[in-house]
Amino acid sequence: MATVVVQQQSARHSSPSPALNLNTRPRTPTPIPNKHLPFCPAGPTPHVTSPVSSARTASIVQTSLLYPPDPFEKLSKSPPIYSIDATTLAAALDHLATHPLPEPRYVFPWLHGLHPENHLQLAFFVNRRPSRRRIPKCLKGLTIVKLGGDLTRARLKGAVPPEEVLASQGTAFIQADPREGFSVRNFHIQTAKLAPLSDIVIYGEDGVDRADLITLAERFAIAQEDWRIKHDPALETPLFNTFVLSSPFHEIEKKYPGLVAVDSRCQVTGKVMDFFHWERVEMCRMSKASEISDNVWLGPSPEVILTSADDLAGTEDFDLLIETSDMASVPGPRSLTRMSRLLCDGPQRLEFPSSGSINLSSDQNRDIDNLINMIRWMYYLANPEEPEQELDADGDIPMISFSEKPCKILIHCPDGYTESSLLAIAYFIFAEGVPVHEAWLRLHCDKNRNFFAYPSDVAFLKNIQQRLLHESPAAQDLNLSSLSEPGWLAKMDGSLPSRILPYMYLGNLIHANNPDMLLALGIRRILSIGEPVDWTDSELDSWGKKNLMFIGQVQDNGIDPLTQQFGRCLEFIQKGRLDGTATLVHCRVGVSRSATICIAEVMASLSLSFPRAYCFVRARRLNVIVQPHLLFTYELLKWEEFQSQKRSKPLRRELEWPAIAHEIAAMNKPYSRQ
Repeated sequence: MATVVVQQQSARHSSPSPALNLNTRPRTPTPIPNKHLPFCPAGPTPHVTSPVSSARTASIVQTSLLYPPDPFEKLSKSPPIYSIDATTLAAALDHLATHPLPEPRYVFPWLHGLHPENHLQLAFFVNRRPSRRRIPKCLKGLTIVKLGGDLTRARLKGAVPPEEVLASQGTAFIQADPREGFSVRNFHIQTAKLAPLSDIVIYGEDGVDRADLITLAERFAIAQEDWRIKHDPALETPLFNTFVLSSPFHEIEKKYPGLVAVDSRCQVTGKVMDFFHWERVEMCRMSKASEISDNVWLGPSPEVILTSADDLAGTEDFDLLIETSDMASVPGPRSLTRMSRLLCDGPQRLEFPSSGSINLSSDQNRDIDNLINMIRWMYYLANPEEPEQELDADGDIPMISFSEKPCKILIHCPDGYTESSLLAIAYFIFAEGVPVHEAWLRLHCDKNRNFFAYPSDVAFLKNIQQRLLHESPAAQDLNLSSLSEPGWLAKMDGSLPSRILPYMYLGNLIHANNPDMLLALGIRRILSIGEPVDWTDSELDSWGKKNLMFIGQVQDNGIDPLTQQFGRCLEFIQKGRLDGTATLVHCRVGVSRSATICIAEVMASLSLSFPRAYCFVRARRLNVIVQPHLLFTYELLKWEEFQSQKRSKPLRRELEWPAIAHEIAAMNKPYSRQ
């Protein structure tokens, strides 16, 4: 698996270009959802490392139902290989999921990756304490390996291909730790790193040659023996063994469907938590199509809506679907005239340039005319004017059927907000007769839309605002000469803080340092994680100290813990909720420290597991990928244990640590720089 390197990636069109051209050249489409991995700088190494939790003084040693292996049939003596059936495997996985993980202090910084030749990583994490490089004695996992490595069908929960943990054609575990570079987000190494500290279970699809299973199992058994000789000659860590699953896959599908992630027909079963699928579910829920103005709707493209979920089906019938895309240009008058005729034959599709693809210039009046003309055309399709009618002899309007009916229009893009925001805001200005800043607030607050716009979009909309309002039927009484721009709009880069819950927003330091914008959004409380706000004394006084909380000495360095602050932070957020106001949670970038707090609140308030809360927040952190580092992610898994205990419910993790790290790495890979 490729390394996920978290580096700064500038959002497209982060600064206005000197030219405005609406009919842009086609560009390579970006991944969907259209997000990026921001740079999260690591803080300084703390002088003293505080323990993550003071609740325990001793390490939890993970146990396994597969040790000792004496009760199992021995398939080979040298190397030792054992047989296991589906019933025992299901029990072993359940045993693992229902027992606590070791405390973070016992597995970090080892989990970060401490290659003996990576002097940068060693100097930062270990410094003058070589003992912290030792392999934890408390870890005992279970790694399921599928023969052949094709996981598009017949995939068991947490299964990985052999080449992800074992050297190709060899009998040695992969050296997972990066030889060079520094990272606190080495999610991609966790599966290979934990495999040597796991029992290995080998399985295959129905009809697989059992001899091939034995051959692969022998390679793993030899790798386990060699690893112990090299890394644990004193036999200080638990013994690990290799097993071959004796039950055929069709039997597991029938008797233990909860173990099957992808069935033998290549269908995702939904029985196993899948990060990709659940992020899409949350994305569709968050950006579900809704009406932003009479007969004009905004939402995700119908092709990506999860029709399997009743509440996400999007069954609305639209007459015109306008897709915003990087590859499109602004339709001219002839295109619109032709489209008007085609609408008589049934629903039609039209394309429009995406947000962020428009640059300012002074010589593109025709293009701007086309844009204004299209928005006007949309408005009168959605709001057809009734023809003037003469009165009858009694002075009444005769009852007749109008030939034109309102068209129902959907503005859409794959994620429901990124590419479509520019057109939606421009149309809202025209249709509702409001200036840019009011359109921004009303779409977010009144229409409950979460959306993202680029800095170039802000500049462009401010540039054409006068023309939109001048021609708007809804702005005839508006005094355009007296329009003034609020100060907060000038400070805004296009993005609003992300609304995670009605009472909790997630944002960055730029958002936090724009208090007037926060007030306009209904945010009255600020929770600063490691990064204080830079406000004037009058701003601080007007908000009041009770509405501001600063959590200091927490850097995004993979060392400073956050668990000890969860209680204070969530109590502060809940106080705002009870007062009927919202809280902005922020750090510097708004993806790691503050995202961790927001995930913890979602887990606590919505009773969600960590994987589901992670996807919930990730889907709502618009255009930026939430990226808590390894330690914070592990702490959140321990927080899940605490929540189960608090609710007097038995612990049962949906996925284990290596599988969670594997899923996160796979989700982030399309957006990382290789």
